[in-house]
Amino acid sequence: MPGAAERRKADLAEFLGRLAARGCSAHTVRGYERDLTKLEAFVHERNIGDWSSLTEAHAKLFLAESHKRGLAPRSLQRLAAACRMLYRHLQEEGRAHKNPFIGLRTPRPGKRLPQALPVDALHGLLDKAEAESPLDCRDQAMLELLYSSGLRLSELTALDCGDLDWSQRLVRVMGKGGKPRLVPFGSKAAEALERWKAVRASWTPVEEALFISQRGRRLSPRSVQYRLAARGRASQLWQRLHPHMLRHSCASHVLQSSGDLRAVQELLGHADIGTT
Repeated sequence: MPGAAERRKADLAEFLGRLAARGCSAHTVRGYERDLTKLEAFVHERNIGDWSSLTEAHAKLFLAESHKRGLAPRSLQRLAAACRMLYRHLQEEGRAHKNPFIGLRTPRPGKRLPQALPVDALHGLLDKAEAESPLDCRDQAMLELLYSSGLRLSELTALDCGDLDWSQRLVRVMGKGGKPRLVPFGSKAAEALERWKAVRASWTPVEEALFISQRGRRLSPRSVQYRLAARGRASQLWQRLHPHMLRHSCASHVLQSSGDLRAVQELLGHADIGTT
């Protein structure tokens, strides 16, 4: 159907032009064009005719075949979304009576597990006999505490000095949903925190935050992320170092050594063991 094919391509060009006119970037428009060109090829191969002749059964078949060809779940979701948007446009223009892609399910993308650092990489990162500067001293204490206690970034930055129990080596953490928990910290973390305590006092703190900037203010989560990434680069890690990597490394190594999933759940403060 040469005439139908020309009309379909004209409709596609109009739709893509509408996206560009609405402020979509050239990169986004090209992505839509790649996805919808696949749909147009499918319609052409099956002599379906104009866009209004595509049924829900056709739409299911198109997505199923795309999945069989190895299209990843996220890419499949993006493809289905592009098709829905095209048909919304066609409905507005009176060239389609219904949207055959509405309500169609695509495979859900699997959750990516955070990566844990190998033990030897952690030794290279943490085994630093003496901090080179006051900033290094603070960063070392943060690193040790994040790994030793498996803290979230938000939990670390919310800590006050009074949350540390030095005699029992415990830290009181306020977790998600305002749930407090007591978490142990190891001897290496205790040593790093002792060194940091002396440096902290010399910075004239203006609040009780455990980790502060050189101006005495509570350290922001963004600052912690930046400092950890810099430490990771200096240690020549194979990927970007971030706080959750240390939390996951702590959990993984505790589980490997103890085999106690419940203990890891309590350490991390997970309400659901499925999350652990």
